[in-house]
Amino acid sequence: MTLEDTHIMSAFDRDLEALQAHLMRMGGLVEAALMSAVQSLETHDLAAADRVVSGDSAIDLLEELIQTEAATLIARRAPTASDLRLVLATMRAATSLERVGDHAKNVAKRTRIIERSAPVEAHSGTIRRMAMMATKMLDDAQTALVRKDAALAMDVRSRDVDLDQMYNTLFRSLFTYMMESAVNIGPAMHLHFIAKNVERAGDHATSIAEQAYYLATGSMPVEPRPREDTTSVSG
Repeated sequence: MTLEDTHIMSAFDRDLEALQAHLMRMGGLVEAALMSAVQSLETHDLAAADRVVSGDSAIDLLEELIQTEAATLIARRAPTASDLRLVLATMRAATSLERVGDHAKNVAKRTRIIERSAPVEAHSGTIRRMAMMATKMLDDAQTALVRKDAALAMDVRSRDVDLDQMYNTLFRSLFTYMMESAVNIGPAMHLHFIAKNVERAGDHATSIAEQAYYLATGSMPVEPRPREDTTSVSG
């Protein structure tokens, strides 16, 4: 290997590290946004909800930066198959994180219009626990991607069932509240929308985990993705 080849490889490694650093920073912003959004619901902190909404632009900019730098990296460096998989997995993970950021923004927007009520008081803690589970899944999925850890990736994938079950239980409880009084219908519908956005964050964490598994093994998981969301007819 010539000195020039060594220099090219070193530059490529630096570019990859920078790309992954952008992804981890983006992941941190997304996780914080999701938790802040659900905490603003629990405390009815409208200023915090506003910060989540305004902060989504920083997430979007990072996603755009990752896509641009990844495309440039592919064009300039002509990576090998394994390195190309890493770049493509990072791009797809960034897309998933951007969508979670949108879900966090949706939660924050709904928090701004929902008023205190019996359904809100009864279920905001459950939604916070769902968000904590989803953010942990997101964090572990990104770790699995960076470390090429197939076992951790599959562990994240399996946890999505638990999140779905929490969502299903909450949905049934909200339905009961709606049946008890027409006054509860509006707040319960808002909470269902919020819970669904948090549940979808878990789906995107699972998508990142599947990319991590592919990166580590060269193939997608053979088993169908486990699903326990009984409120949706979509595949």
